[in-house]
Amino acid sequence: MNRSLRVRALLALAVLALSLYVAATVPVRLGLDLRGGTQIVLETRSTPTADADSAATDRTLEVLRGRIDALGVAEPTLVRSGDHRIIVELPGVQDPKKAADVLGRTAQLAFHPVLGAARDGDETSRPLPKRPAQRVLPDESGTPLRLGPALLTGEDVKEAAARFDQQGGAGWHVTVGFEGAGRDGWARLTGEAACKAPGDAARRVAIVLDDKVISSPQVDPSIACGAGIRDGATRITGSFSPEEARELSLLINGGALPVPVETVEQRTVGPTLGAQAITASAWAAVIGTALTSLFIIVVYRLLGALAALALACYGLVSYAALAALGATLTLPGLAGFVLAIGMAVDANVLVFERAREEYAARRRPSIRSALTAGFRNALSAIADSNITTLIAAALLFFLASGPVRGFGVTLGIGVLASMFSALVISRVLAEFAASRPGVRRRPRLTGIATTGAVRERLTRRNPLLMRRPRRWLATSAAVLVLAGSGLAVRGVDLGVEFTGGRLIEYSTSSPVDPGRVRSALADAGFPRAVVQSSGDAGLTVRTDPLTDAEEGEVTGTLREVAGPADKVRDELIGPSLGKELRQGALIALAVALGAQFVYLAARFRWVLGSAAVVALVHDVVILLGVFAWLGKPVDGVFLAALLTVIGYSVNDSVVLFDRVRELNRRGSEPPFSGVVNQAILQTLPRTVNTGMGAAFMLTALAVLGGSSLTDFALALLIGLAVGTYSSVFTAAPVAIGLHARSPGGKPSPEGAAVTA
Repeated sequence: MNRSLRVRALLALAVLALSLYVAATVPVRLGLDLRGGTQIVLETRSTPTADADSAATDRTLEVLRGRIDALGVAEPTLVRSGDHRIIVELPGVQDPKKAADVLGRTAQLAFHPVLGAARDGDETSRPLPKRPAQRVLPDESGTPLRLGPALLTGEDVKEAAARFDQQGGAGWHVTVGFEGAGRDGWARLTGEAACKAPGDAARRVAIVLDDKVISSPQVDPSIACGAGIRDGATRITGSFSPEEARELSLLINGGALPVPVETVEQRTVGPTLGAQAITASAWAAVIGTALTSLFIIVVYRLLGALAALALACYGLVSYAALAALGATLTLPGLAGFVLAIGMAVDANVLVFERAREEYAARRRPSIRSALTAGFRNALSAIADSNITTLIAAALLFFLASGPVRGFGVTLGIGVLASMFSALVISRVLAEFAASRPGVRRRPRLTGIATTGAVRERLTRRNPLLMRRPRRWLATSAAVLVLAGSGLAVRGVDLGVEFTGGRLIEYSTSSPVDPGRVRSALADAGFPRAVVQSSGDAGLTVRTDPLTDAEEGEVTGTLREVAGPADKVRDELIGPSLGKELRQGALIALAVALGAQFVYLAARFRWVLGSAAVVALVHDVVILLGVFAWLGKPVDGVFLAALLTVIGYSVNDSVVLFDRVRELNRRGSEPPFSGVVNQAILQTLPRTVNTGMGAAFMLTALAVLGGSSLTDFALALLIGLAVGTYSSVFTAAPVAIGLHARSPGGKPSPEGAAVTA
């Protein structure tokens, strides 16, 4: 074993040992869409007296943190997003109405003297004429009271606690202690009330929370006039339930929010749906990996088996990286993890196909020397293709949010881990196997001493695919028009995430006709509700933004038609946030196209870079058009699939144009169209084998991934097929046409290649 191989082997062993330790000791943090719970996005609003600036949002965050801690939610997460938004994650909370109510209340607590019972004609909850400091509010029993100006506020309260008094008969109540000037203020307020006769409404003290009298106790007859309660303590009674008493105490303790907040997004996922998604994705990963491994073993024999072993190591390294970085594994992220397994095959296929070429080209070949040359020659294409995918992953992380951002993190980690797996682990295993005497005596056992079925047919027939490139362009244009017409005829069905609204998913005991539910909802006053089947026995209802009361009507109507139905997912997106996310998606798409063009222009000359971007736009339009014809929603998960397809498309074009660049650097004599044709024939075996490996994973994900991932996998399958076609029959003809119109119109050096 030479020195470089020993270094790689030690590096691989060290990384695998560390990954095994991390995987065994550090659990991966699951997102709410996998473990169940509620996510609420709150947006601070300015008032005439307070600006919702960054400092106010920070203070609001701390108040909310105190309220959530008092709620007793396990492992809550609160983070600020920008200057005006706060993202709250509440694992295990399945009643978002109560959580949103507790978080969103401003909790303006005040203590008022009661001036007496309201007279006839006094309007409840309005200031009295000519006495603006007075107002009328109903007490807890509904009796209107005239209240004087507030003498104490929540800032004077030291602490509040929920208590249960079984002996005194008060039941659940809230004790309140005052501090500082609040002690004297409370003594003065109760001392003035004590001067009134027992039974007089003016002997009461009104405790008002958010303009509602929650308690108005009489001052005890034992309190002397003018003396008041001087220990700075009182208790709020009012026939509270245990939950109401605890909620009131945490609101008082948490204090008032500096500025009002509005719920702009709310997502609730049941734990059952998350568990099903994990199980389905796990089966998809197992079956997809098994099929992919079997395929590469059939094609590359011993080296294919070693590559399959490297895939298992890749899975371990990726999982450990997610755990070590503290990344949150979301449902799209889990799909990205499965997808990256299929993508990890690409680097191995590139190396093995280059090794086959080297073995066939040498007079006295050896397996080890062919492998070394294969790794060296494939490095340029591996680097370029993986960098383009990393660009897509980075855009998802910086421009997307929520679960889609989690997909970007998982995809980025998967790409880096796949490069390590192919260039270090696979290389160590392959070179070690190639140096064994038994393998040297039987080179065909390795799988690279043969040309392979695809390459053998291409070599025998030597088709001139680029003899008439305009015909391929005409075919691509026809497909583009057919798919693109779907955008004009059917339009893009933007999901709730981009339009605002509410999406509720139900699980029913048996399949239900969506048309019956749609008609029932229309009769109930929801004519614009979109009802679709979801999985084997489920329904999704998509509507305009609904209040909680309206959501209750929708659920009740559906249960009347469908029978027992459990709500497994509930998403509420405000219209302002939907518009913002829609604009962000367009920006992400535009930036993705621009970033890919800039990178390709830097790595290749402008002719090849422009051709790759044209093929990329071709793939994006076709994918959008197919989804328009199918009536599939375009949402954040689709955006993740679309940006991944962009990476796929560029990946294939990069491999082809990397070979064109290499052939030009060798000074090939044929015209440029001949060089491109030669490059296509040389890279087509890699394109077919890589596509087959990824197709196994995506098909398993589409079939087994459940309703949540079916559209995602379908988009990637379409993108895989279209991207494979466009790299050969769109990008290559465009490059030939642009080259013919460029100055000189003949082959020229394409730039330096990356070498090992």
